[in-house]
Amino acid sequence: MTVGLRITERRPEPDATLIARAAKLPVANIGDVMSRLQAMRGGFMAYGGRRTFVGPALTVKARPGDNLFLHRAIDLARPGEVIVCDGGGDLEIALAGDLMIGHAESRGVGALVIDGAVRDLDGIERMDIGVWARGATPAGPYKDGPGEIGYPIACGGQVVMPGDLIAADEDGVVVIPLAEAAQVIADAEKHAAKEGETTAAIKGGGWVRGWVEETLAAKGVTVTR
Repeated sequence: MTVGLRITERRPEPDATLIARAAKLPVANIGDVMSRLQAMRGGFMAYGGRRTFVGPALTVKARPGDNLFLHRAIDLARPGEVIVCDGGGDLEIALAGDLMIGHAESRGVGALVIDGAVRDLDGIERMDIGVWARGATPAGPYKDGPGEIGYPIACGGQVVMPGDLIAADEDGVVVIPLAEAAQVIADAEKHAAKEGETTAAIKGGGWVRGWVEETLAAKGVTVTR
């Protein structure tokens, strides 16, 4: 196969129970337990009717402004998958609009994450599908290629492998490497529970932030009263 003009339909299928557990967690909590290194860089906005979603990645690499391979990925996607498209971060030409995303919705695609732009926002926001993109523009795409489907990509500054879990909400998008997904989700569940305890303490007026004073003291910060 020629690099830049290739498609593979082979990709792992993560455990559905694991996905269901991850879907109950805030994306920020998931990102925190991965040393805060797995979040796609800022700028991804939630445009679709679903504002939170977790699912396995179907990866697409597209030439900026060209959506031929993104079209094909929608045809190949399994229900519940997240189509993750490396569009080079280009915001001059939209890679998808309401007709294309409507087709993805009809095929059961859970979400699209596009490192690029979309259009037809009024229609997209009424669809039962998640759409995260870097921006919007009315300019439409070309359909010539080249591109790739099912190979490693870079999206939002993160490496995404086929089958990696993608978790997204209105804060943005994080990538959970499939090999570490079970441990990451277990750690995130503990983290979320701890935050719940902290929230309850704050509401009760009993939260003590001793670590702040300890950190400042360790840095030699002086206080004048």
